[in-house]
Amino acid sequence: MAGGAAAVKELGASSLHITFLTKEEWDAAGVAGFLQRTDQQFHWENRGYASFDQFLGELSSSKRKNLRKERASVRDEGIEFDWLSGSDLKEAHWDRFFDFYMDTGNRKWGRPYLTRNFFSRIGDTMADQIVLIMARRGAHYIAGALNFAGGGTIFGRNWGSTEYVPFLHFETCYYQAIDYAIAHGLKKVEAGAQGAHKLLRGYMPTPTYSAHHIAHPGLRRAVADYLSRERAAVAEHIEELAERGPFRHVEE
Repeated sequence: MAGGAAAVKELGASSLHITFLTKEEWDAAGVAGFLQRTDQQFHWENRGYASFDQFLGELSSSKRKNLRKERASVRDEGIEFDWLSGSDLKEAHWDRFFDFYMDTGNRKWGRPYLTRNFFSRIGDTMADQIVLIMARRGAHYIAGALNFAGGGTIFGRNWGSTEYVPFLHFETCYYQAIDYAIAHGLKKVEAGAQGAHKLLRGYMPTPTYSAHHIAHPGLRRAVADYLSRERAAVAEHIEELAERGPFRHVEE
């Protein structure tokens, strides 16, 4: 940490930002004088589940019923899923997923920033760390979700679809990722930030940690004051969200 601050001074840089630290690394950064920031994402944790149904058994009855209804709705549409990784990934899969990616990007503000070649390159260089979940009706792919796996975690990153099917987004991005994690003994699914809809599907609010060194003393003081208040607000928000989670209470 001290080396990072020294590099900022040597390079004449304005700041240094270290994101997605562990709690232990974040504490050490604070001791070293870095400004500390927290935020929150939604993560699903594998508590040693043998099946998706066992996971459902820990939810309240209303939430359990809702998840089963959503999954059945997609299944009744005749949609099946392929989990593709390693040598199973072909250029034809990337061609189709790029269609999904572009469709999603073009319907949001801004524009897609990843090129078609990007997907070929990650397929060539890190195929064993990729989990591409593709939804198909018969032999025709209609949606997909790009995930990366490592360190016992599956990380959801991009999703897209060229056909609207109710609950297909939830199934492709969230439920299939849970199924994959259970089947492969992974400890966690990280679904990223935003979206209270994730909470109702077993993805609980989890703090994330970052550390920041700002060279300008005045700006540093102002940011430090803001971060102090923000940390308290984030902790309160996480607590409020957790209380609205789908898991059964002891008395149920």
